[in-house]
Amino acid sequence: MKLLLLCLGLILVCAQQEENSDVPLRNFDISKISGEWYSIFVASDIKEKVEEDGSMRIFVENIQPLDNSSLYFKFQRKGNEECSGFSLVADKTEEDAIYSVIYDGYNVFRINEFVNSNYIIIQLVNFSKNRPYQKLDFFAREPDVSPELKEEFVKIAQRQGIFEEKIFDLTQTDRCFPTRGSEVA
Repeated sequence: MKLLLLCLGLILVCAQQEENSDVPLRNFDISKISGEWYSIFVASDIKEKVEEDGSMRIFVENIQPLDNSSLYFKFQRKGNEECSGFSLVADKTEEDAIYSVIYDGYNVFRINEFVNSNYIIIQLVNFSKNRPYQKLDFFAREPDVSPELKEEFVKIAQRQGIFEEKIFDLTQTDRCFPTRGSEVA
């Protein structure tokens, strides 16, 4: 069953890439990923997953490549007005630039460079108990980006079938910054 889900996820992620060849995205050089990142936007075709208190409304803090080609992510999540940190390790799949991780279901994702290596978009497909859904995250090296980059991300999300009411600008919310600067576990 897990293999079937992985195959379906890979097909969906690759199909998204193929369908949107006019989108300024390219595979990200993983050697450049190490360090602090900030969540700028989150979008999903299931709004409840990414709106306030949604299980997939998480804020990236740090990403580190591991020796075995996996990726270590440090996140913050806000619930009941409190921030709590957690980490995940995403395993590289057999497909180039495709990773999988268990969080709120089984997830398959691709990291794409957006404009330059200071901005990335993660295209994720989640397979939970209910039904598969897609999620896009826009991360940057700085806490905010230009209005032009924000507009471009919204266009990318819309091309993926995610429309404005399901796209959230996280620069306008508390992203749990007080823990910045703490060491990566």
